[in-house]
Amino acid sequence: MKLFSNVKGDLFGGITAGIVALPLALAFGIQAFSGVSDPSAASIGAYVGLTGAMLLGFFAALFGGTHSQISGPTGPMTVVTATLVTGAWTASNGSISEVMLSMALAAIFCGLFQILFGLIKIGKYVRYIPYPVLSGFMSGIGVIIILQQIYPLIGQSKGGSMIDLLVGLPEAFGAISLTALLLGIGTVLIIYLFPLITKKVPSTLVALIVMTIVSLFINMEGVATIGEIPSGLPMPFFAKEGVSLAGINWGTVLVAALIPGLTLAGLGSIDTLLTSVVADNITKTKHNSNRELIGQGIGNAIAGLFCGLPGAGATMRTVVNVKSGGRTQLSGMVHALLLLAIMLGLGSVVKYVPLSVLAGILITVGVGIIDVRGFKDLPKIPRADAVVLIVVFLVTVFVDLLTAVGIGMVIACVLFMKRASDLVEGGYSSQEMTNFDKESPWNDEGGIPDTVAHKIYIQRLNGPIFFGTINKFKDVMQTVPEDAKIVIIRMRLVSFMDQSGLYAMEEAIKDLQARGVQVLMTIIQPQPMYMLTTHKVIPGVVPEDHTFKTFEECTKFLSEELEAKK
Repeated sequence: MKLFSNVKGDLFGGITAGIVALPLALAFGIQAFSGVSDPSAASIGAYVGLTGAMLLGFFAALFGGTHSQISGPTGPMTVVTATLVTGAWTASNGSISEVMLSMALAAIFCGLFQILFGLIKIGKYVRYIPYPVLSGFMSGIGVIIILQQIYPLIGQSKGGSMIDLLVGLPEAFGAISLTALLLGIGTVLIIYLFPLITKKVPSTLVALIVMTIVSLFINMEGVATIGEIPSGLPMPFFAKEGVSLAGINWGTVLVAALIPGLTLAGLGSIDTLLTSVVADNITKTKHNSNRELIGQGIGNAIAGLFCGLPGAGATMRTVVNVKSGGRTQLSGMVHALLLLAIMLGLGSVVKYVPLSVLAGILITVGVGIIDVRGFKDLPKIPRADAVVLIVVFLVTVFVDLLTAVGIGMVIACVLFMKRASDLVEGGYSSQEMTNFDKESPWNDEGGIPDTVAHKIYIQRLNGPIFFGTINKFKDVMQTVPEDAKIVIIRMRLVSFMDQSGLYAMEEAIKDLQARGVQVLMTIIQPQPMYMLTTHKVIPGVVPEDHTFKTFEECTKFLSEELEAKK
């Protein structure tokens, strides 16, 4: 789609996304500096959050490969940045200049690595991350965000590891600020309840404005606010007022920023490309993953140059943009320009926002990130998938984000190799284990009534549906013609289905049904049948009388149904 082919929709989508992005940019920026015990930490955090959202949002949209993507600070990226900032604050003995420089260099390194990822075409490999790894990883990030925000929610301030935060909770609750807590709880209630009134106005923005106004009319003793944030056009870190580069040990700072930069690049690439897939599913388009990584890299590098918080493609803001009419890169650039206008004109107003209100916003973000469905399904998914999810979750919370993904991928691959070995020993050929056959008719397909044959599309699946094949499976399912009225999914050669495959199958069936297509399924082997019935895909999504043990039973059903409609 060309840049100016949808101007009205892109303007409205971009403005709406910008309004949603404002409170999140402020909150993520302040969270990144939550471990800095300096009076100016909150105002600096608000500034870097807005700067990152504005610069990354503009340049990632301009150069990226996902037309409707909205980019900015996200929960996973902020968690990594917060760890970097806290470490830099401790290592520098309280030097704000060195903290800002470390964050800026990490963001620049992040951008350069992402550009490299795009150039060597690494984007296509992100698709092979198993669902349990993503589920445990995202849920772990959600828990980290919630734990970190409990302290500002009750009017306290504390940094450190997750264990430090947990150990310090009893003491923190002993010095709770009731005013801060009530402001935070009010924020959470508005965010969850306001959509029941209307969804046309973002509830996070309503909560931010209402609770800030409330705070101005009550006793604010013990309630910290953002404070004055710099206004005007962002300046590069080497020319920024208050940041001195004199006496900086460049070798130490560069080395210290390199690994976090690589971590941010890997994390941001995963986060972004997952959001790109979401955008594709809504808009029925196809993104260019490698170009998207290059665009994100350019955006993060420029954001880092101006002391902006690094970020990635933001799912919620992207969905808001698309639902509001955004379809091209123009919407992302409009969102960024709106944030720039806010930076230029509202700095004096934003200083009154209580930190407990932003904590309430971030707690709802953390809750939204947690994959409740993944944990709810733990007793029903294969034990290996459950182990991967739990291990990744625990490592994410208590060790390190990138380590968690690495460990999860290794465990998932080892377990799948074991499954593959078992299938080979069970008599399945490598051909049956790796391909989906969607073209050649099978020998028993001659009994379809001629009167309905032109309305029927047979989707023949060949091989296990697991995290390594779900993208090919999705491509195959998208070949169903638009005029098909009945789709028969043949699963005789589908020997295994993991959690990733199960959710992909359920989504594909629901997409077909949303088009008015009747879905029938035949010859489902025991393990896939167990997964489909345990998770209520059968009979919840596909009625039980639409599944058949043989293809002959299926054709008999079609004949009888046709006869009944005469």
